[in-house]
Amino acid sequence: MSARARLREETHEAHEALDAHFSAYDLSDRGDYGAFLLAHAAAFVPIEKALTEAGAERLFPQWREMVRARWLREDLEALGLEMPAPMTPPDFESDAAICGGAYVLEGSRLGGTVLKRAVGAGLPHAYLDHDPALRWPQFVAEIERLLHEDVDRVQAVASANAVFETFLRAAK
Repeated sequence: MSARARLREETHEAHEALDAHFSAYDLSDRGDYGAFLLAHAAAFVPIEKALTEAGAERLFPQWREMVRARWLREDLEALGLEMPAPMTPPDFESDAAICGGAYVLEGSRLGGTVLKRAVGAGLPHAYLDHDPALRWPQFVAEIERLLHEDVDRVQAVASANAVFETFLRAAK
């Protein structure tokens, strides 16, 4: 089983729980959309920062193009919302843990492609507006290269599930 397939399979339950929670938001409604962005900001921004500080750019040379907290902040500002208190991110103490965390953030970029269609007219959507088509294949290739040992895949899955849990706590 590929590293990507294992991550997808072993994070499915956490991913579904998060999707179920976020699906309750009406992204065409300014208030719901703002709440959605605030929940994302509380988790996404500190997780992305922690991944950067842990050395994600060393593993993913395209990391600087992957980061998108800036656009999330801009969308909140455009809605007149302050950044929420940050959630405590998981520890990314190994390369495998960094891979697991990055997997969730990059996967959320793919989800953003679908979600941006539901955003109400006139609402800012820079955070959801990044085309993942060029990044995802390269990212998956890096994941496969980096997570070749079973122990690495176990650590990556644990990290990815911890990231999903951080998002879920922020959403609640």
